Amino acid sequence: MARLEELPAKVERQAPSSASTSSKPTRVPDGSHNPHLSSVASANAGEQEDHTAGPDPAQRDLKSHMQGFDEMPLFMRQVKGDEQGEDENTALEALKSLAFDGEPDEIAQNFKSQGTDYFKGKRFREAAGFFTQALDANPTDPSLREACLGNRAACNLELENYGAVLRDTSAVLSLNPRNSKAFYRASRALLQLDRTTEAVDCCDHALALGVESEKAGLNALREKIVKRDESRKRRENEKKERGRREKLDKEALLKGFLARGLWIETSSRPPDNPHPAHFDLEAQPSSSLPLVTSNGEANTAYQPADFIRTPIIFPVFLLYPAEERSDFISDYQEDVPLGEYLDRMFPPGGEALPWDSSGEYRTDNLRVYASTKARRLFKIGRGRSLREMIDLTAREEDAQKKMKRDGMILRDGMISLVVLPAGEKESKWVAKFKRERDQSTGGD
Repeated sequence: MARLEELPAKVERQAPSSASTSSKPTRVPDGSHNPHLSSVASANAGEQEDHTAGPDPAQRDLKSHMQGFDEMPLFMRQVKGDEQGEDENTALEALKSLAFDGEPDEIAQNFKSQGTDYFKGKRFREAAGFFTQALDANPTDPSLREACLGNRAACNLELENYGAVLRDTSAVLSLNPRNSKAFYRASRALLQLDRTTEAVDCCDHALALGVESEKAGLNALREKIVKRDESRKRRENEKKERGRREKLDKEALLKGFLARGLWIETSSRPPDNPHPAHFDLEAQPSSSLPLVTSNGEANTAYQPADFIRTPIIFPVFLLYPAEERSDFISDYQEDVPLGEYLDRMFPPGGEALPWDSSGEYRTDNLRVYASTKARRLFKIGRGRSLREMIDLTAREEDAQKKMKRDGMILRDGMISLVVLPAGEKESKWVAKFKRERDQSTGGD
């Protein structure tokens, strides 16, 4: 038997119409919804319901029963053209038309009964189609219409058509505001749509109706929704606090760049940089604070780094212009001496790199240069840190001396340093740099 989890989902049968005791011919629907029902208002919190009808038949083989329907002309789900002649198809259509002979309530009851059987057989799409055809018959009995709407909502809940569930449960509640199953099914649909506040409200409405047999299922559902809601709020608070911290850190980092005298530039098509500059988290105590407190609220105790005292970790390019090559250091800590990085990349006594055929690139034979926005050139000693390089090259604007502000360039969030072997290659590159600078600027 198909069930609706916590609450039973038996399909309710309406009593046969007094006008006739014989069942009317019926047809298998295509599962589509009645277009006349598209104007039904969308369900909101506290406005959904449904039910499915009928006592369980005693020891019936539902699968065999359903297959039997499929083989009958009035109930078959498809007719192959090459198996039926024109006369047979005409006769079949005539038989199907009989399904709508009779009073609206009688027709609706017949379709509803078939929908009930298909629902029990877990053929929810076909069942929903039968309930739609029952509604298409425009029954005059409000309780019959209420049952068909509720039953179709039960089918769509199984089919995960949650919007349709809300529309039908809303229609049910407009007919019967005390239909607890409509609230229950609406609550389940709202939960799946992550509309937890409305889902709790529907549960509370159902519980207020005081149906004793449904309390356990409703309470279990409500508890599940509350947990989901708490989890949702926690995620939202984490996201909000993460955004707040990122904004504070970004502002502090920009202040740190400017306070160090860096010249910030962004190219028209910056390269991907998976390792942007950031403060050293080990020197920032508040970075370990969780995003939310134990009760799920945003942890606003976080404070951004001291942009002057907290070290910055930069991505740095080491350029080898004499060889037309480069290396990338993703996490250059600004307080570490330059010599330590050179020793790691060109270890003393180590083998020469494949592209260093002359063996010139040795840690004790390398010279490092930094240039500024104004094309001033500085040779950097091994013992100096990146922070000291930046401070050394920075220059404040001095109107009296007619000097503009200057400093090392942070282009697209990265710093570049030039590395050359001592000797002829160094001399040629420095001479070329100065010559090009003087030609473009007229000298420094």
